[in-house]
Amino acid sequence: MASYEDDHNICGPVTSQPPPRQRIDLSGFFATLDLANANSSGGGAAEDNEAPFRSLAAAFRELPDTPVMESLLQQLISEASDPGAKVQGVPDSFFDGLERVPKNKLKKDDTCSICNTAFLDDPYPLVVVLPCHTAHMFDLECIHPWLKLHSTCPLDRIDLLKKKEPIPPPVDDEEEEEWDENYG
Repeated sequence: MASYEDDHNICGPVTSQPPPRQRIDLSGFFATLDLANANSSGGGAAEDNEAPFRSLAAAFRELPDTPVMESLLQQLISEASDPGAKVQGVPDSFFDGLERVPKNKLKKDDTCSICNTAFLDDPYPLVVVLPCHTAHMFDLECIHPWLKLHSTCPLDRIDLLKKKEPIPPPVDDEEEEEWDENYG
């Protein structure tokens, strides 16, 4: 049986690593999300819809306080108290299509806007970029629960499921057709 270092192509002895990142417990969130999704198809109770919002807000409270975090918490609590709030997140296939950021492209001061932790503090960071803006990078484990409840970017609130219409190329009216001596 191969060692951990062999499985992950780590050469040489493992040196002292930075302290492990603070991980939030999302098991309660995903349990309430599954319950809300199961009940939404059968017209479940409003309490089932508010539970995922409250559960994620409780988990996020364990993270360091930042302006972005304060904004996310306010929105989650507001949605939890709205009886008409529904879970309208992205499908699981959306996560597969998110662009991953290789570790060598990350800068020392790049941090996740949700947990406010430097990406490079993790020896094996899994950082994704949202399609709304190339600077909107998050730890996948931080953005995943938000996107399971919302289809919007937590920073600029752009709906990530709306397709951007490609800009048509400009039409050049001055371009002349090639002269054909056999015509006319």
